[in-house]
Amino acid sequence: MNFYRAVLVTLVALLPLAAADVTPKDVREAAKAGSNALPQLQEFLKNSDLDVRIEAVKQITQIGTLRSLDPLIGATQDNDPEVQIRATDGLVNFYLPGYVQTGFASSIKRVGSSIKGKFTDTNDQVIDAYMMVRPEVIAALGKLARGGGDTEARANAARAVGILRGKAAVPDLLEAIHSKDTDVIYESLSALQKIRDESAAPRISFLLRDFNPKVQVAAIETTGLLQNKDAVPDLTDALNRARNAAVRRAALTAIAMLPVPASRPLYERYLTDKDDKMRAAAAEGFARLHDPADLPMLERAWMDEGKTPPRLALAFAQAMLGKTEISEFSPLTSLINTLNSSSWEGVAFAYLVELARDERVRTALYAPLDSGTKDEKIGLARVLGRSGDQQSIDHLQKLSTDPDAEVAQEGTRALRTLKARL
Repeated sequence: MNFYRAVLVTLVALLPLAAADVTPKDVREAAKAGSNALPQLQEFLKNSDLDVRIEAVKQITQIGTLRSLDPLIGATQDNDPEVQIRATDGLVNFYLPGYVQTGFASSIKRVGSSIKGKFTDTNDQVIDAYMMVRPEVIAALGKLARGGGDTEARANAARAVGILRGKAAVPDLLEAIHSKDTDVIYESLSALQKIRDESAAPRISFLLRDFNPKVQVAAIETTGLLQNKDAVPDLTDALNRARNAAVRRAALTAIAMLPVPASRPLYERYLTDKDDKMRAAAAEGFARLHDPADLPMLERAWMDEGKTPPRLALAFAQAMLGKTEISEFSPLTSLINTLNSSSWEGVAFAYLVELARDERVRTALYAPLDSGTKDEKIGLARVLGRSGDQQSIDHLQKLSTDPDAEVAQEGTRALRTLKARL
């Protein structure tokens, strides 16, 4: 008798929360039960009051357990863009904790019936390669990128697909780039860069001549990263026609990523250009042509160069052409030392990832991995996580026991990345 009475009391207590007059405060109170409140919070997602649904998404995100994913997936289908956006950020937050504090949802404001927000300037977030994302999450985000409640929701979903490396949503992204909205197109292209599905490259060629420089630059960069050598003539045409410095730099950099002998005159012309970023792109082109006969010319250029971007590119080029020794003033040592620079470590890291695909370079990196500075050890661990081989495992295992906790953590993380890739 007491049992049935307790059940009845519980049901009566829940009746106000199921009624139409439920408030966001009621949602917050219910959420205090933690993961046990998820079924009730999921019901709140069906409430006619928008504020209640928004609060429900916030609380489900904050609970953040595996059981939170299904309600958040459902919330991406809500008819309100803000609910869609907050559900999107909630899904990303599960795989990238802390994302909701910096994601698009953190900046949105209501202006009448529409919402406004600001995407962060940096778009380099991506989960580690060893992390597995539920297919239903990617499917929901892809669908939203293709046809969300408004352009902000679509652009935000496209960014989320990129962060989560959602390869299954590539068809959705390729449909999204036909939008008329700059943010949707840009975020879709950025996502394609992170996913690196080279089969998508031919489908973005029409954007290489886009009138919006932001879109055109993103399309050019994506074309280079996705290794579409068939696009070299179009990229050369974009370079020759460009009046915008960012477009010129992006075009030559992409051409340098797609090395063909016919591009050599371009590299020769721009290696002495007054723009230091154009000189850097030209040096990258010579690096990837892999012609040992270019080495003396690159050595002279490196000695004469005073600007950091082309100096790093020229160091990369020399190492690519065989100068892989580790000595005080060697090109490879220069790149490793740059891992200590907060301004340029990202550039050096990218060069080292590419260089470390060569066994000679990988072997050369093991000594500084053991004896380098904290930043060098962390950077080289990430490099080997991306480009290491079976022989790299022992070196990363040793690093995972480094006395410095941050270095050890990065060694463990790189080891997981490497094993997942192998």
